[in-house]
Amino acid sequence: MLLVLHALWLGSSHAAESGSTRFTEEVSKQESIYKSQGTQRPDGYVIDRNLSMYAEALPADFNRSLANLGPKDRWMDIGAGMGQAILDYCTQGSDPGRGDGRERRSKKAQAVAISIEDRRTPLWYETAASMGANQIQYFFNRRLGEYSLEELGQFQVITDVIGGFSYAENLSLFMEKVLGFLGTNGDFYTVLQDVHSETGTNKPHYAGAPFLTEINNAAGAEVKVCSWLKSISCVEVTCELKTAWIPPIEVYRVHKVCNDVAVPALEQTHYMAGTPPERGYQLKTN
Repeated sequence: MLLVLHALWLGSSHAAESGSTRFTEEVSKQESIYKSQGTQRPDGYVIDRNLSMYAEALPADFNRSLANLGPKDRWMDIGAGMGQAILDYCTQGSDPGRGDGRERRSKKAQAVAISIEDRRTPLWYETAASMGANQIQYFFNRRLGEYSLEELGQFQVITDVIGGFSYAENLSLFMEKVLGFLGTNGDFYTVLQDVHSETGTNKPHYAGAPFLTEINNAAGAEVKVCSWLKSISCVEVTCELKTAWIPPIEVYRVHKVCNDVAVPALEQTHYMAGTPPERGYQLKTN
């Protein structure tokens, strides 16, 4: 009996060690993607999305939210890359979502770009120098979870277009941080590629592969990402599948209604590097 128990312990120990080694290898591959430059950067790792792409990808409410921001308001863009969306916002002739043709506000909201790597271009430096102090800011070399509320402050609008919400290893911690930075009555707009939608009408884009982000409960039953977001306290969530995109995307608006936020914790069960990576999670039980 002791020999059997010892063999079982060794088997589980080796499996855990093997799983840990694979995870470390995949994280290392992912870090290489983040640091890639020039022709070494994978095609799927996009760093130059402009504001028009944001408007096309995100829910329609995004345009209105951004257009309604005033000089005392703040917008944070996570996974901003070159910061092109922020540059467009600051320099374009009219506010997005404003169909009356009126010129843009004389002074717009403060905009903050968050990126793992420094992708700023000369245009960013030129634009920042031409504007008031801290009108646009660029933070890099750290994950969102490493910043404090004291460092960044709170925001009325937060966006993430194939940024941290698609790439973060710890998805529940990421959402906790986002909602901590989001002011009451503020909006978080984000998107996931190739995920099982709220309606359940789509299949994985790549035959034989899983959805890029999957969640199961303790019994092994599927929990859709939209359902998980809706289970967060103090938020109102809308989810929309856009099948015209390849792969299809589900887009989310998370509206914060109070400060007593509680995000159901997730434990990572699968991770494979990519643009974005494959991620599997299990809901933690209390």
